[in-house]
Amino acid sequence: MSADRATDARFWHCWRSLRTDILGNPVLSISLGDLRLFLHVCGAIVWVGGQMVWTLLLPVLRPLGGETVRAVARRLSPVLWGAFAVLVATGAWNLAAVDLSTKTSAYQTSLALKLGVVVISGGAAFVHTRVATAHARGIWGAVSGLTALAAVLLGVVLAG
Repeated sequence: MSADRATDARFWHCWRSLRTDILGNPVLSISLGDLRLFLHVCGAIVWVGGQMVWTLLLPVLRPLGGETVRAVARRLSPVLWGAFAVLVATGAWNLAAVDLSTKTSAYQTSLALKLGVVVISGGAAFVHTRVATAHARGIWGAVSGLTALAAVLLGVVLAG
């Protein structure tokens, strides 16, 4: 077997097993729980990061006119709501994977608080899309963004 084919064979074997690298060195395997957490973090990156980027872009877009702001918001909205859906789905998956009867009351309280700020973040974002004035949109957008950041902090605390 040629050296190139041997290298290819080792690469694909390593890819399938995810236990050794291409040189045969041991690496950590990726579990379903790791994948679940990865997807949850990706959703949080887009939901929270998208809100933060929007906050920074808005002052730059405003001088270009209201239609420009609305056009960018229309393009960004499905991406952010898609990320929120990923967060809800993977959050439910995370809850199903945890035996709450073995968790401390502090953990359970922190989890309840996190779930509360997630509901507030999503609800405030929804209201933000429905109110008529720029002032009200600003308030509801800020509530959504700040509670999204609080949910990230609580998620880090819960993950240990």
